[in-house]
Amino acid sequence: MRKRVLIFDDDFDILQICAIILKKRGYEVSTQNSSAAAIEQIRSFKPDVVLMDNWIPGPGGIETTRRIKEDPDIQHIPVIFFSANSNVTQLAGEARADYSLQKPFDIMELERIVNHAITHAVTE
Repeated sequence: MRKRVLIFDDDFDILQICAIILKKRGYEVSTQNSSAAAIEQIRSFKPDVVLMDNWIPGPGGIETTRRIKEDPDIQHIPVIFFSANSNVTQLAGEARADYSLQKPFDIMELERIVNHAITHAVTE
């Protein structure tokens, strides 16, 4: 079964680039441009990893990631917090994300961190 990646970002270009890269690597990818219904979307799609933008519309990346990590049914799913903010690692920590990725990012770094998050995920 193909591994699934759910990407939350309001930048269409970022969504498209990430989706193309990850699909070429064999992942099933779903993209969302708002975090308003993130919990429901995660429950429905059942991703193996989530990429969460900091400045996404809705509750925003930090609050949405906190909600994911507080939900016992989905808290095991690794979250990669990504942002152009220079303090993305600090923001990821505040959000309780598992990983951080600085924008702009290298394609190889995106592939590496997604693969690492999936292969080192805690199982349900």
